[in-house]
Amino acid sequence: MAVSSPHARPDDDESSSIAGGGSWRARLTAMRSHLLDLIYPPNCMACHTPTSAPHTLCPRCWNQARFIERPYCERLGTPFAVDLGEGLLSPKALSDPPVFNRARAVMRFEDGPARQLIHQLKYNDHMDMADPMGLWMTRSGADLLKDADVLIPIPLHRLRLAARRFNQSALLARVISRQSGVSYDADALIRIKATTPQIGLSRQARADNVQGAFALSPEGEMRILNKKIILIDDVLTTGSTINAAARTLLRAGAQNVDVLVFARVVHEGV
Repeated sequence: MAVSSPHARPDDDESSSIAGGGSWRARLTAMRSHLLDLIYPPNCMACHTPTSAPHTLCPRCWNQARFIERPYCERLGTPFAVDLGEGLLSPKALSDPPVFNRARAVMRFEDGPARQLIHQLKYNDHMDMADPMGLWMTRSGADLLKDADVLIPIPLHRLRLAARRFNQSALLARVISRQSGVSYDADALIRIKATTPQIGLSRQARADNVQGAFALSPEGEMRILNKKIILIDDVLTTGSTINAAARTLLRAGAQNVDVLVFARVVHEGV
């Protein structure tokens, strides 16, 4: 189909109508956006300082963000201080390998605005933040997504889901699916144990807390059989929850399980 030059003159009433309609819709969209900015001025997603555009970070928070980029451990996704070549594994990955295959994260959780961003999404009902956060995750997990069959968010127990009203991991998975074209399945993996919050627990206590916490739904086992799966979550700390979920999927017949999170805790020297 030919596309007219923006400088071409319309030859008939129909082309004028099409051009006018497109221009009218563009003006309406711009007007709606301007009105929303007047009513709800755009702020930094982390600190709420006024910004020039919505769903962005202010210069201060952007400079403080500790994005995770190569060089990093190909297994755990934890950054190296020095680039020693591709394909290297950290001492932690060699001495205590995770159940999952590979993990990727956008930024470090313990530094910069990552904690605030996750808390805004998770606890303050800023569900609109899933869009920019999911976009960042799509970019950081590009090497995982190109081989994946399905995205599976870490599920909440039904009691916690009822209290929170939404699963932040499912929101992120939906955005990543839309951006990457990889399908997502929010119902295959279920949480059958109402675990206590992991905050403040030791590494061993975290592992004990999530033991037996996950299972496949009645139809889920067939949907994940021989599939290359990416588990989606907001933050990775010790890996206890992710490992428990990955173990459940692998035992049920998944071919491979990778992990994509928005932020992860990075322990120096690992």
